[in-house]
Amino acid sequence: MHTYIHTYIHTYIHTYIHTYIHTYIHTYIHTYIHTYIHTYMHACMHACMHTYIHTYIHTYIHTYIHTYIHTYIHTYIHTYIHTYIHTYIHTYIHTYIHTYIHTYIHTYIHTYIHTYKHTDIHTNIHTYIHTYIHTYRQTDRQTDRQTGS
Repeated sequence: MHTYIHTYIHTYIHTYIHTYIHTYIHTYIHTYIHTYIHTYMHACMHACMHTYIHTYIHTYIHTYIHTYIHTYIHTYIHTYIHTYIHTYIHTYIHTYIHTYIHTYIHTYIHTYIHTYKHTDIHTNIHTYIHTYIHTYRQTDRQTDRQTGS
């Protein structure tokens, strides 16, 4: 019985456990996990992530954002704002203010002041000269002739 137990335990169990531990734990787990971790981490994570980050940074950040910012600056700021300011300056300040001031100055000052006041002053002066001076002086002359002065 001792031989059987010794043979069985020592040979079978020891060999089986040793083979199992050596084969499975050392060979499979160590080699597979090491290879998997090395392959996955190094090849995929390091290489793929490096490529992904490089591609992302270069393609998206550098190209897209640069293009977007350039397009935004050129299209919106340069073109739109320039056009808006040009349109505002041209339409409002040049056209509206110029037309309004010109029309106001021309219509009110030139037409009203010049025409109305000129006509009014001219009429008043003419009326004064004609009516008062001319008529009054005529009346004075007739009176002077009659009185002999």
